[in-house]
Amino acid sequence: MDASQNPEYLRKTAEAVTEFKYAFKAFMELHTETKDAGFGRGLLPAAVARDGVSPEELQAAADRVARAAGRASAAPGLTQMYIGVTGFPKPVDPIATWKTVITPKPLLEPSDVLDSAEQILGRLEALTDKAEAELPPTTGVEAMHPTIWGAARKLWLDGHFRLAVQSAAETLISQLKTRTGLANMDATNVYEKVFNAKSPVLTWPGDPNDRTVSSMQNGLSKYAPGLNMTVRNTATHVASDEMTAQQALERLAALSLLAHWIDECEGPI
Repeated sequence: MDASQNPEYLRKTAEAVTEFKYAFKAFMELHTETKDAGFGRGLLPAAVARDGVSPEELQAAADRVARAAGRASAAPGLTQMYIGVTGFPKPVDPIATWKTVITPKPLLEPSDVLDSAEQILGRLEALTDKAEAELPPTTGVEAMHPTIWGAARKLWLDGHFRLAVQSAAETLISQLKTRTGLANMDATNVYEKVFNAKSPVLTWPGDPNDRTVSSMQNGLSKYAPGLNMTVRNTATHVASDEMTAQQALERLAALSLLAHWIDECEGPI
């Protein structure tokens, strides 16, 4: 995906612009604007350091703005936010040229920099809304149950597929133990007890005499322990065998389905 159409990237860029704006404001608090100067206006810097401010303090503040400007450097291009300056051959980038406010013949006034930052933030918000509206339906690993993908994500992205499955399975059983108070049982026994067909701890919602409800309850009593033995146990005990991405994806999908079903069950919360 093009980064300019990625909502998360646009939000992070907006955060960088906000950081720049506040760093620039803090920098300007150490300066006095010369906008009321008469003779030489336009030749003088737009702002000069206040009396009593040390060079070290000025440098530290300038460093913070410069660093923030670097992080926010993509924003003007993304939003096409540039400023036309009389006598200058092309529009200028208000973030990249922030420091001209303290140089002779400044390209920008401090208010230009701050107003531009606000406009950039507004345009980034609009771009984020548009990008989110145009996102295709989410499928695949990112759309799995948050417990499963949350536990597997980093390992999956690093290419550790077996460990991703193991982590997801361990997290799911850990949450189930916490919910049911069965912390001292091993995983397979927990699933067998929780979904025992005769006296389950968690029950599928609805009339137990209903065929669909009965089928789900009986199915869970077999599916959950079986999944633990075939997916969790093999991912945990066969440490030398790495999985392919496809093998891990299929196992994570099975765990995600069980996690969603557990959420639907009635019982201890």
